[in-house]
Amino acid sequence: MKKLIVLLACFLLAPLMLPGAETAQARLYCLSLRFHQGSDNFGLYHMDVSTLGLDNPNGELAPTFTSPDHFSRFRLSDATDGSTVAEGEIAFDTPAFADANGNGFDDFFETSQTGVGNATGQYASPIDTGTVQASWSRPADSKDGTCVLKVHSNVFGDLGTFTHTFELIEYAGPMNYTPASATVAGAVLLTQTGNPASQLAGPFLFVKSQTNRVNELELQPGIWTNAAGESLVFTNDFLFRDEMLRTNYYGYVEFDDGDPNTPNEADYFTWFLSIDDLNDANSNGIPDFSDDPRSTGDPLPSLSISLGSTNLLLSIRQGLGNQYEIQQTSSLSQLNWATISSVTLTNNPQTVSLPLPTNAITFWRVRVL
Repeated sequence: MKKLIVLLACFLLAPLMLPGAETAQARLYCLSLRFHQGSDNFGLYHMDVSTLGLDNPNGELAPTFTSPDHFSRFRLSDATDGSTVAEGEIAFDTPAFADANGNGFDDFFETSQTGVGNATGQYASPIDTGTVQASWSRPADSKDGTCVLKVHSNVFGDLGTFTHTFELIEYAGPMNYTPASATVAGAVLLTQTGNPASQLAGPFLFVKSQTNRVNELELQPGIWTNAAGESLVFTNDFLFRDEMLRTNYYGYVEFDDGDPNTPNEADYFTWFLSIDDLNDANSNGIPDFSDDPRSTGDPLPSLSISLGSTNLLLSIRQGLGNQYEIQQTSSLSQLNWATISSVTLTNNPQTVSLPLPTNAITFWRVRVL
């Protein structure tokens, strides 16, 4: 008897019913591009772009939602003394829409995809107008690319060819959520692609449409925090489910200031959110993110465990017909539990045989499927 008591004491038991919390994967990217200073082929002139003051350029090439699809203010300056040669407004297109992976999003704004192509645009200054030819190149799995701008003045002719590096600002990571009948609440932890030290984290709340609750939700105003502890405030926006891809949701996120580090004023306002949720507890083709939650009328199962001659015996009471996953971990601080068995309850109680753990301390829990 003494040996049995000591052995059981080594296996600390923590049977647990998981609540309705689930995890989807989110990707958030800015529709503005960060454009770095460019130089002409001879190193004689520089070009800066900025949606704010040109004396402290923020490098933002912002969306227009028309054609040309991006614009900014620009300044050409002498590389030797920094004197201004020309300045005004510039607008040009990104590459034509492409979707090699068939997920409905433009490859140019997905760091996992290649973004290449040629486009055109124009510029205007107080004394001149002209045309712009843009040649874009960005390899797959990179947030950084190159854009070569050939600028031609209607008055002065060729103004030079300027090579810029540019950056896609993209974050990705888990979105933990708990669905309810009228809302979806949770939190995000997003990490910037290519810059793992930069993160966005915070809570969210979506309200389901009363007339189309599984396909349309409204993001409520909120605040996320970056790695520097700065607050990024966002307003309400709509999220829609892609009824062809079925597991994807998409919509805009509008920040009051999408980059608090740029000087003086707000910028980088408009972002796009994509949520992929493969959770579908009732297998009806609607992700749990917006589906009606499962009924909570059934009582929670009662769990107990005992030591057999060569194994452990887990007893589950209540919930006939329910499916359960039995999960195990050696530390409660771990987020990922290992699934070691699954069972559909056909008896009350029902006993499940588990292997003896190899760790001195082991925890178990049961998840309702």
